[in-house]
Amino acid sequence: MTNPAASARQHVPDSVSNAVATPEKEQPYAALGLKPDEYERIKEILGRRPTSGELAMYSVMWSEHCSYKSSKNYLRRFGEKVSDEMKERLMVGMGQNAGVVDVGEGWAVTFKAESHNHPSFIEPFQGAATGVGGIVRDIISMGARPVAVMDALRFGAIDHPDTARVVHGVTAGISFYGNCLGLPNIGGETVFDSVYQANPLVNALAVGVLRHEDLKLANATGVGNKVVLFGARTGGDGIGGASILASDSFDDGGPTKRPAVQVGDPFAEKVLIECCLELYKGELVEAIQDLGAAGISCATSELAANGNSGMKVSLDNVLLRDPTLTAEEILMSESQERMMAIVAPEKLDAFLEVVGKWEVETSVLGEVTGDGRLIIDWQGERIVDVDPSTVAVDGPVYDRPVAYPTWIDALQADAAELLPRSSEPSILREQFLSLVARRTSPTPRGSPTSTTTT
Repeated sequence: MTNPAASARQHVPDSVSNAVATPEKEQPYAALGLKPDEYERIKEILGRRPTSGELAMYSVMWSEHCSYKSSKNYLRRFGEKVSDEMKERLMVGMGQNAGVVDVGEGWAVTFKAESHNHPSFIEPFQGAATGVGGIVRDIISMGARPVAVMDALRFGAIDHPDTARVVHGVTAGISFYGNCLGLPNIGGETVFDSVYQANPLVNALAVGVLRHEDLKLANATGVGNKVVLFGARTGGDGIGGASILASDSFDDGGPTKRPAVQVGDPFAEKVLIECCLELYKGELVEAIQDLGAAGISCATSELAANGNSGMKVSLDNVLLRDPTLTAEEILMSESQERMMAIVAPEKLDAFLEVVGKWEVETSVLGEVTGDGRLIIDWQGERIVDVDPSTVAVDGPVYDRPVAYPTWIDALQADAAELLPRSSEPSILREQFLSLVARRTSPTPRGSPTSTTTT
């Protein structure tokens, strides 16, 4: 249950008491992607400087990847535009791991779309594969059986020498992970355009089905309920996926150079799927959350915040693949195929029996509390003491300037004029693509133009 390698780690933790005693200590907040005013806001929230563990947690949870601080203003509009008819069918909306819609006769469909863009440019195969893995775990965490995946892909110019590397890696990664799970890819779209040359978009969607009574939420409630981490062991892979911890260390010894792209194991995830479904069938889980971006930092803070509760855990109990990981790296690791469950004490033995049957490694990290604080200890020191809502919910939100191409309005107007001219699909398609090429081309007549191929 505990990690035998824990005692071998020689990293001196930056405790809460040390943070109080050393307010003048300089911290690498800028290197972790935090702006000066954001760092000052964290100090204001805590009433002191953050520990290195808290700084790591806030930096990754307040990152664009995790908090959507630039797009949250736009995403909120989806909730505002939900019709009364949609509300009747919508069982779970924004704020949970995936959406759930009632489809009648006691059945529901859950679905989630998510991007894995930058990892898929750095390492196309693993970046895309783990994107599929992460989205499937979101479906599992709702209490559903995954049944299908889809994708929407955007790549650079089709004749660019680097495009083939990204295209073949991404498509191979998506198909490999999905095939290993036995999930069909039922549709998608692919677009090539030079605007995506160094910034491909790799969007994965997964769909699952469940009975209404099997619905699970990521809410940690019930004082005394156990916090259990199960699945793959925690390693250094993925540190930096949602932040830039890959090249920076909180240790005076220098940068760790951990890999920024996660490495997935679809066969381990297949076992995890069946294990979770059996746990659900036995009603052995009170709440559950998958570990994706920000890893343990995200799972603990979101579970506690969603449940309006507190949580106390010990990192000494985390099973590690790499015993040299520091506390901050354990908190930030994005190692794949991991889940966190909230389990009632009287059901813990039955829970452990099921995960043991599936040979899934498991450790009890701590328990749910009622004090509204997220407490994390390591090597006998308290390294995190925060209000989980300030980490997972109340991050900064920005109303940034929008770059709006003026030719879009003219393009849409021209396209609308085309519709009554012909009912022949091939003619409409030819006319529309001609308009797109004319409106999007940045070069004068006679010069090479950018192309869009779908």
